[in-house]
Amino acid sequence: MSSRFLRTSLLIGAVSLLAACSPSEEPQKPETRTAAEPTAEAPAEAVREEAKAQSDQPESGVDYHSFANTSDFRVKHVDLDLTVDFDRKVLEGEAKLQLKRLTDKKKPLILDTRGLEIESVEAGHGGQLQPVKFSMGETDPNLGTPLKIELPKNATAVSIRYRTSPDASGVQWLEPQQTAGGEHPFLFTQAQAIHARSFVPLQDTPQVRITYNATIRTPEELRAVMSADNDPEAEMDGVFEFSMPQPIPSYLLALAVGDLEFKPMGERTGVYAEPELLESAAAEFEDTESMLEATEEAYGPYRWDRYDLLILPPSFPFGGMENPRLSFITPTVIAGDKSLVALIAHELAHSWSGNLVTNASWRDLWLNEGFTTYLTNRIMQNIYGDERYRMEMALGYDDLKADLADRPDGDEIMAIDLRGRDPDEVFSNIPYEKGSLFLYELEQKVGRENFDQFLLDYFNNFAFQSITTEDFEQYLEKTLLAQYPDKLDAERIRQWIHEPGIPEGAPVPTSDAFSKIDPVREQWLNGEMAAADIDTSDWTYHQWKYFLDGMPEKLSEEQLQALDSAFNLTESKNNEIAFSWLMIAVRNDYQPAFERLENFLTEIGRNKFLRPLYRNLVESGKQEMAAQIFEQAKAGYHPLTVKVNSKIIYGDDAE
Repeated sequence: MSSRFLRTSLLIGAVSLLAACSPSEEPQKPETRTAAEPTAEAPAEAVREEAKAQSDQPESGVDYHSFANTSDFRVKHVDLDLTVDFDRKVLEGEAKLQLKRLTDKKKPLILDTRGLEIESVEAGHGGQLQPVKFSMGETDPNLGTPLKIELPKNATAVSIRYRTSPDASGVQWLEPQQTAGGEHPFLFTQAQAIHARSFVPLQDTPQVRITYNATIRTPEELRAVMSADNDPEAEMDGVFEFSMPQPIPSYLLALAVGDLEFKPMGERTGVYAEPELLESAAAEFEDTESMLEATEEAYGPYRWDRYDLLILPPSFPFGGMENPRLSFITPTVIAGDKSLVALIAHELAHSWSGNLVTNASWRDLWLNEGFTTYLTNRIMQNIYGDERYRMEMALGYDDLKADLADRPDGDEIMAIDLRGRDPDEVFSNIPYEKGSLFLYELEQKVGRENFDQFLLDYFNNFAFQSITTEDFEQYLEKTLLAQYPDKLDAERIRQWIHEPGIPEGAPVPTSDAFSKIDPVREQWLNGEMAAADIDTSDWTYHQWKYFLDGMPEKLSEEQLQALDSAFNLTESKNNEIAFSWLMIAVRNDYQPAFERLENFLTEIGRNKFLRPLYRNLVESGKQEMAAQIFEQAKAGYHPLTVKVNSKIIYGDDAE
């Protein structure tokens, strides 16, 4: 998932190690496990409290956000047959799970669910299934409800008939008027972090990797696409078949249904979008194939066959989601000038860091997002040059500093303690930008060529595995620390990962393109230069953002009017620039921008923009205005967006 897109991701040859672990091979790694055997009678809340009492630190390899008894069973494959019912706003059908038994003892299978209505369960072996007893446990407000299934002896398959809730946390149903075309409804899922359980009963933990097949039944005029092998030539007969042969964690299970068309952008890349957005999206993201090739050249082959994009309606709560083979992308990055395509580089980079090598729990998210943010910057440098690279790095550093100034010490730690918390709270610039800065320091100390070789070997060594922070530390100790004992220090690495803040002496990314902006801003603020006299003819989006974000908290009405008159900022078509300007407008009660503010908050569902704007409104004494806009807009927001911003506007107790 995109990073600064959330405030809410090379040039050595491939080596023979690439064949060391194919998608069909079983990873040679000890099984990680979920928290201390939770059961339907002893839900995860009690387990977490017991575990916390026993240790001040989270136990490595324990997923405190899953009920699943993964030390007894592992789901290896899922077959889905689901009907999409837009009238009732439910997915209904069957999930058949293929199990690997890890114990000879007779134990129930425990799966994760949230808001699912379970109709029946069958289980057995060798295709012979029979009805079995099942029960729903106590519901946890963060984790959902465990499903306990009594299995016959030697059972290796379970079939569950179920339907989702109309308000499933991982599913959004859009009315036609909420789409670009305005004629057809739209559906999309968002499974990260633990929302897959709201539309499929499974072991919803990133420790468990599955392959899957799916049959999706839709209205005949609509197309279904998934994080699988999409066929743009598939007959529009209301039945779509999918296969995902590479093993993925449950949070990468994804489905979308809508009035979608396809346009290729390269041999292995293309874009799905509503017809109204297709051409502009294909033009904006036409460099995707070049990004793919550049990343392969440095870090090994792309192992997911195709890399396509799906452009979602603007209510999508994130910048992008790295669903394998088909990244889900917000339309808010279609700027017309490729200024925001770092988001595409970020989601593509996840094909190596995150999808290929995955965090074992949400405590370890920095292993996904820190690596991906680092790779994003490298891709941008390769495709768009050194200046763009330095600007992206510097903006990311500014984002990190802003987050560090606004968070408690415990939330500044990369290997964060999330026990007893909603795992969605892990998403901040800490795992993204602090993780990336840590890797940038390693690169600076051992040299870029050596660090690229380390990354190539790392991706090969852990391909199609889910690993912990401690797995990474042990691997680092055997590789870079052993190879460069005079340049790297184990205690400093521990400080980066396990302590708050940025270690003293860390690199500070800067850009000459920004340094020339500072005196211009200062002269204007001091009245030495009129806004109309500022030469912005060669400014990039990055420089505009730096110029606006560096403004003092308070500006006069005259200053605001001068900027707006000179540069028409209130009507900016670049959503990033518009966001920065609207933040200034809210702080300074600049009324001429408030109509745009209301339209912006109503038409866009991206939490990177919404959360700061709503918080800014509340902190500026405009809680009533925030609530009025929110109530008007929330019907078109994703459930995650409603949840997050309700707390900002109405307080922590808001539903």
